[in-house]
Amino acid sequence: MANKETVTKTLLVTITLSLVCSILVSGAAVALKSRQTENQALDVQQNILAISGLVADPKTLTRQEIQEAFQKITPKLVDLETGKFNTILNVDTFNQQAASKDAATSTVLSADQDKALIKRLEHTAKVYVIEREGQLETLILPVRGYGLWSTLYGFLALENDLKTVAGFGFYQHAETPGLGGEVDNPSWKAVWTGKKIFNTKGDIDIAVIKGSVDPTAHNAKHKIDGLSGATLTSRGVNNLVNFWLGNNGFGPFLNNLKKGEA
Repeated sequence: MANKETVTKTLLVTITLSLVCSILVSGAAVALKSRQTENQALDVQQNILAISGLVADPKTLTRQEIQEAFQKITPKLVDLETGKFNTILNVDTFNQQAASKDAATSTVLSADQDKALIKRLEHTAKVYVIEREGQLETLILPVRGYGLWSTLYGFLALENDLKTVAGFGFYQHAETPGLGGEVDNPSWKAVWTGKKIFNTKGDIDIAVIKGSVDPTAHNAKHKIDGLSGATLTSRGVNNLVNFWLGNNGFGPFLNNLKKGEA
């Protein structure tokens, strides 16, 4: 009888401890969720600032300094189908990655359309605008596409002519360190600055090539050095940039913006 009571007490203690631990873990997860969300938002802001030209090195800034610097950047929503600003949805709560996975807010791309290998295209995208005295100074576009091992998420910044690259960089990927992971190399990212996106006919001409760009070539201003030993990642970057600047991406929006009809 004593043995049965001992076993029963042991089970009760074990169950009680399990319940207490579960409650504590759940409570901690809930308490930390808002903090994690804030940190994710801060990371995005830091990466946008890195290509915006507003600050020299966002990594040296405190949390408060990043938030203050980001006040100079205005997020806006764009309807990718019409190429015009969307003023109906709430820009502060809009989650583009979530929208891209929801059948109600995205569309499946055909093989011919899906150069970036993203599978689904959201109906709405969040862009970032820097203005000076009411005039566009820099436009920052979110871009993504598949490399060798992963989807690369980043931002492409354009100067006010909407033809020249002001900055480029990725904030999330899982490419091979030392090879495709060189998309994070500051030297390679710096090569993009000043490159021209379109040729004289208005067609997309920017491209990541195999090997190094010959600076004396007539089209050097449109070409980017390929990543050494990372052909597939280089190709993926090339494809995603061309996709997002094309008709299925931000092409209609850029055309409307140039005409003042966005």
